[in-house]
Amino acid sequence: MQCSAVLHAGAGLGAALAPAQWPLWLALVAANQAVLAGAGLWPRSTLLGSNLVRLPPDAALRGEVALTFDDGPDPAVTPQVLDLLDAHGARATFFCIGERVRRHAALAREIARRGHAIENHTATHPHAFAAYGWRRMAAQVARGQAAIAQVTGRAPVFFRAVAGLRNPLLDPILARHGLRLASWTRRAYDTRCGDAATVLARLTRGLGAGDVLLLHDGHAARTAHGQPVLLAVLPALLHTLRARGLRAVTLRAACQLAPRPAEARA
Repeated sequence: MQCSAVLHAGAGLGAALAPAQWPLWLALVAANQAVLAGAGLWPRSTLLGSNLVRLPPDAALRGEVALTFDDGPDPAVTPQVLDLLDAHGARATFFCIGERVRRHAALAREIARRGHAIENHTATHPHAFAAYGWRRMAAQVARGQAAIAQVTGRAPVFFRAVAGLRNPLLDPILARHGLRLASWTRRAYDTRCGDAATVLARLTRGLGAGDVLLLHDGHAARTAHGQPVLLAVLPALLHTLRARGLRAVTLRAACQLAPRPAEARA
């Protein structure tokens, strides 16, 4: 972002000093904007700011991986996910939608009570989030943050953008809330694909320590039998982790971050 600002300033200065070369200055600015737009459409990019794609090296050395679940909580799916995680001694990170946390407050508190982490996934999950201006984007982050903090008593420390898409405005907004952007290493595409074998293969092919896995307890696709595909995949995934000597922990634990009280960022 600093390089982008310098380039814009340089182009402005160049236009003032050599106005006849305006096509060159315009081309430089346009190219810069294209790079920024491309970075925003690449969820794992770090060009727009810090982005947690993999767990820290120390966590990988400990054999840790992160299971992350987006778009919940969902009263039809999340309780079953919690039971499966408990049965395998696994801990996970739930990137929750603020309005769903308020609507299902008891379930959100149950997620936290069982030792999992709830993080910020916007207030309402708008599909156009990456196209928002400062005011609307900041409101989505702030309202999601407040809802989770007020319901659970803990302020989120991580944020995940809708579909991982963002624009250059997001990084300074997150900084105001002390939030870290998190994406993933492996994505299940389990909101689009209801075939459990395909989803499992996407997550386990080459799976190793330090990976961050993205799944969905909200908006989960259905199998041919009408079951949320996550529930068909998760038992086999947890067995695979155990067989490979991997341990599922929260992002907070992997990054060794202390919890923050709600009043700190509500």
